[in-house]
Amino acid sequence: MERKEYSAGAVKHSFWFMEFRNEVKLLSEGKSFEDIKELCRNENIFAASTPERATQIFNTVSSRIRELGDSFYLIFLNGDVSTQKIFNLAAIMASDTLFFDFMYEIIREKMIIGCNEYKISDLNIFFEDKKMQSEKAAGWTDATFARLGRNYKTFLFEAGMTDKGRDVRKIFKPILEPDMERWFVDNDMEPMVKALLGVR
Repeated sequence: MERKEYSAGAVKHSFWFMEFRNEVKLLSEGKSFEDIKELCRNENIFAASTPERATQIFNTVSSRIRELGDSFYLIFLNGDVSTQKIFNLAAIMASDTLFFDFMYEIIREKMIIGCNEYKISDLNIFFEDKKMQSEKAAGWTDATFARLGRNYKTFLFEAGMTDKGRDVRKIFKPILEPDMERWFVDNDMEPMVKALLGVR
């Protein structure tokens, strides 16, 4: 897995599961990213509120899909909704190193020690650590970190990995289908499996 520079881009992003699923389906049917970009522009296939938002959704979802490559399409399309949502979460993790680190350092560790919940304070401690580790993160405002925290919570909730508690959220360990888990390992994404399942 390639590590990228930390980014606060997630403040503008949503989980975009339906868009991710629709785009994977179109790609598996032989459409190119360029074809889908045209459909996005001319037919508003993602039902975006403005052309600018349509472009942002397309660019973000396409970037997430490209991080996983095209070999996951069949497993994704044959999987149930839970599997598809975890693939979408994994694509976010693959494209956003800061979010991956949150999953690996906070959510994974919680599951390892048998703690099935995380708190707002866990997010705050994580972000404070990152400010000390990264000059770039140290330059972000409190408002940026607050928005990142809100979006991270939304990603996990929409992926089915947590409930929607206000201050404390229960963590639900996902069940990975064997084909999906094998795909992660075969594609050098074993850290992803460890982060999702809470294993050392």
